[in-house]
Amino acid sequence: MLPTENRLRRREDFATAVRRGRRAGRPLIVVHLRSGATNPHAPGESAPPARAGFVVSKAVGGAVVRNQVKRRLRHLVRDRLSELPPGSLVVVRALPGAGDADHAQLARDLDAALQRLLGGGTR
Repeated sequence: MLPTENRLRRREDFATAVRRGRRAGRPLIVVHLRSGATNPHAPGESAPPARAGFVVSKAVGGAVVRNQVKRRLRHLVRDRLSELPPGSLVVVRALPGAGDADHAQLARDLDAALQRLLGGGTR
């Protein structure tokens, strides 16, 4: 489970991450990352935590499968929050193949997408 301060909930935040952020696609997921706009070194301003949200459509599967995919993705992102810049918004969108994928496959795709978005990968 993601801590409350790390959850992306508002529609505007999802839209900002998807429309103004960078995107990395993998076979099972697409990750949108909008880096934090606030300066963490500004006086009197604390760095807001990174927040993550998930989009799992009916194309992935039925309700049970969608919830299972969301739980797996939440668990994977929770372990990687420390790698994200403070104040960043992350939206992980599951593609139809994610319903049949296991935990390790989702982890590989998420790691590859985050590595590319955070500057460690090539186009």
